[in-house]
Amino acid sequence: MMMNRLRSLRSLALLLCVAVFMSGCATFSGKQSAGQKLDPWESWNRKVFSFNEGLDEHVLKPVATVYADVVPHPVRTGVSNFFNNVGDAWSAVNLVLQGRFSLALQQGFRFAVNSTLGFAGVLDIATEAGIDRNSQDLGQTFGRWGFGTGAYIVWPLFGPSSVRDSLALPWDRLASPALAFDDGRDKVGIYLLQTVNTRSNYLQAGEMLDGIALDKYTFIRDAYLQRRGSFSTDDDDYEVLTPGSAASASQSAPAASAAASAPASAAAASSPSVAASAPDQ
Repeated sequence: MMMNRLRSLRSLALLLCVAVFMSGCATFSGKQSAGQKLDPWESWNRKVFSFNEGLDEHVLKPVATVYADVVPHPVRTGVSNFFNNVGDAWSAVNLVLQGRFSLALQQGFRFAVNSTLGFAGVLDIATEAGIDRNSQDLGQTFGRWGFGTGAYIVWPLFGPSSVRDSLALPWDRLASPALAFDDGRDKVGIYLLQTVNTRSNYLQAGEMLDGIALDKYTFIRDAYLQRRGSFSTDDDDYEVLTPGSAASASQSAPAASAAASAPASAAAASSPSVAASAPDQ
């Protein structure tokens, strides 16, 4: 009798083990999310993401915090406006390449107004006059030409990207005030100023994201891909993976953009598209 009960218990335990194993297999082989499908190199990307986070935590964030404490808010706003103005010029070029000439004219007019009346863009007169910013980069232009996003990539120092945006990155990086200087030290100084100033604008948003994101890597990846995944048919230039995700992307994008850019070094934060999206604190 006892032996029969032991056999029954063994059989039940075996069945439970098989059930747990099959459940795990079903989960593993289940349907992937849109973000997972575009992240075939997740293992490597997570390692790079951790490296960037460490660099930000120990170097960039402390420097940006001191910078924000020492430099008055109006001065930091003026620095942001100056770099954003350069980004506006690059956006106008990309709008022309996209064949969106009316928006290109508006963006070019915005750049002209701020460059003259706004003292080289230090004052954002155009926004006060109702001329909205339409930030564009070469990655978006490639998307307009029909190039798909491609796989998600996290670059050391540069942060989140994709195959398409990585191809555009060298040209986007050239659109910087640093090009006006021949001396290498001056170029580095401009990039560092843009980096620290941009990171200082993201301090509060980054802390907010740390508090709400269970998996910061996944949150930033999905928000990035929602914004960069595919072009919508209208001219509002909002990029989403699926039409239904636009609402959620609009809520998560600011915090995710902040965290995505925060770990980046001069190369990432000095990108016109990143600088243009920096919120004023």
